[in-house]
Formats: sequence, structure tokens, C-alpha cells
Amino acid sequence: MQDPAATLTLSSHSLQVALALAMVVLGAAAGAMAAGSVTRRLLLAIEGDRFHTQPLATTTIRLVRRIVFALLVLVLVFPALDFAGVDLKVGLHDEDVARWAAQTGVRILMLLLLAFAVNRFAVFVIHRAEREIVENSGLGGTERRKRAQTLGATLQRFIAVLTWTTVTLVILRELDVDITPVLTGAGILGLAVGFGAQTLVKDFISGIFLIVEDQVRVGDVAVVNGIEGAVEKINLRTIVLRDVEGVVYTVSNGEIRTLANRSKGFSYCVINLGVDYDDDTDEINDAIRAAADDLMKDPAFSPSVLEPVEILGVDDINAAQVTMRFRIKTLPLKQWEVGRELRRRLKKTFDARGIKLPSPKMEVTLRKSE
Repeated sequence: MQDPAATLTLSSHSLQVALALAMVVLGAAAGAMAAGSVTRRLLLAIEGDRFHTQPLATTTIRLVRRIVFALLVLVLVFPALDFAGVDLKVGLHDEDVARWAAQTGVRILMLLLLAFAVNRFAVFVIHRAEREIVENSGLGGTERRKRAQTLGATLQRFIAVLTWTTVTLVILRELDVDITPVLTGAGILGLAVGFGAQTLVKDFISGIFLIVEDQVRVGDVAVVNGIEGAVEKINLRTIVLRDVEGVVYTVSNGEIRTLANRSKGFSYCVINLGVDYDDDTDEINDAIRAAADDLMKDPAFSPSVLEPVEILGVDDINAAQVTMRFRIKTLPLKQWEVGRELRRRLKKTFDARGIKLPSPKMEVTLRKSE
């Protein structure tokens, strides 16, 4: 029969351990929330109103909370268990944990927070530089903004990789991990890349020239090797396109043979219009100019149109119709929007003037056989 006093003592001891662990979790959670609050205030002071639209800011706060929580749990759990009377038999006591926390633990925490601070400061400086570059409005400002965003995104990724790689190596040194094999392996890997990864090196070199020469920017619409889509990312190794159906294409920079940028500087909306043989081409030209002038007077579309419509003339004559070609100059990426509205107004103008577009015809000749 089990001794009731021993059972009561065991239950009391378990309760003490549970309370000690609960206090550790609560204390670590409180410290993590305080660290997150301080980080939030710092980022809000740096970013201002842009803080609420920056996903990286909320990610930074979340990571700071998790790191602080884990470190506090690691620092507090051993003294708490020791206070509750638990003998872990692993050689860790209050003095050992306090010494480790005051030296190595604090240095690791400071290194992690320093890495966050360096990345956030780099993002802040890059965003501030982008705002300075695009301070002028208009076509020039739009072009400068695209290039600044492309260069800024590439620079941010480079700084993040460099910072976290350096901090990781320093933390390994703080944990008494010999990083000499890591550095040696990196050197051997570098030699292997130099001898056997010519394609990778080619991709990086092509990516550098792609960015430096300003051939294409994030936000442009481009045709790369016959694939048309909006440019979502430009990395040193790849370029990422998304077409009108939402399909994402990733093309290695070294494999780019042809690149057509549809939205650099300005764009043209080119329309081929088929008219009937019986229609007067001069009257068709007047109708096109009237529709285009009406479009340019509309405040919703006039900022997107750079020049009046340019009628190129009769482009083709075939058995079914006469093809008229004309174009209108627009801001980059506005040619499709302006073109759709111009076609709608052309339809209304033709209807008002009684101009009918050609309909399918078939001529049948019957011959009487003798």
C-alpha cells in the first residue's frame, strides 16, 4: 500500500515544478512582448506612415519576440528548476547559467539584434534614396522609380545575405564551434564553382549587366525569349515574368537571347482597322481623329496620352477589306488601357456617322454547263 504522505509530497513537488515552469514561460513571454514593443516603436519612428504597409516590419517584430522568448526560457528554466528542487544532473546550476547568460548569451542576442538593425537601416536608407530619386513627377519620375526599385531590391538581398552569413559565422565562434572547416569548405566550393559552374557564372555576369545597363526594370512588360509578361523580380541569376493568365516564368539571365521591353520610356498603341471598299478613307481618317481628340479631352485618359493620334495610312488591301493603320503615343503600360477606350469611342463615332465595318462576304458564280 502506497504511503499517503509520500504521495502528498510527490504531488506537492510536481506542483512546484509546474509553477516554476509556468513562471518561466510567463516571464519569457513578458520579456518577448516588451522587446517586440520596443522594436515596434523604433521601426515606427523610422518608417513613419509606411510602417503599416511594410510586411518586413511585422516579420522583424515577430522574429525579435521569438528570439527573446527562446533566450529567456533558456536562461530562466535551469534556475527555476533548481529552485523547485529538481536535480538535472547535467552540471548546469544557477552560477553556470548566469555566467553563460551574462557573457555568451548576451553577445549572441546582441549579434542577432545588430543583424536586424543593420538590415532595417539598409532598407530605410535604400527606401529614402528611392524617394529622393523619384521626387519629380511625370514620365522621367516613373522611369527613375522603376530603376531605383530594381537596384534597391537587388541591393537589399545582397546586404541581407552578407549580414546573416557574417553573423552566423560569429555566433558559431561564440558557441566554440570551429569554423575553420566551414571556411575551408567555402574555399573549395568556390574553386568548384570557378571550374565547373560556368553557366552559373555566366548567369551572374549577365544579370549584373542586365541591371547596370537598365535594360529592363521591375514592373516593366517585356518579351524574353518569346515569353511575354510583367517583370516581377530581377535577380542576379534569374528574371521572373508573370503573363496575363498569372503563369510565372523563370528565365536564367545567361539564357536570354532576345529581350523586348514594351514599357521603357513610352509606348504606342497600334491599331489595324479594316474598312469596306465602299467607305471613303478620308472620312475614316476624320472619324479616327475625332475619336482620338475626344479621348484626349477626357481627364481620365488625357494624362496617359503623350501625343495626338498618328494615322499611318492604308496598310493593306485584300479581297475582303482595306486595312487602315494608326497609332497613339502613351505612357508606359498605358497603351492597352488607352487602346481599349479608343476602340470603344471609334465604334460610337462610326455608328454616329453611319460608317459600317466590312462583314464577311462570299461571291458565288454559277456557270451553265453546255
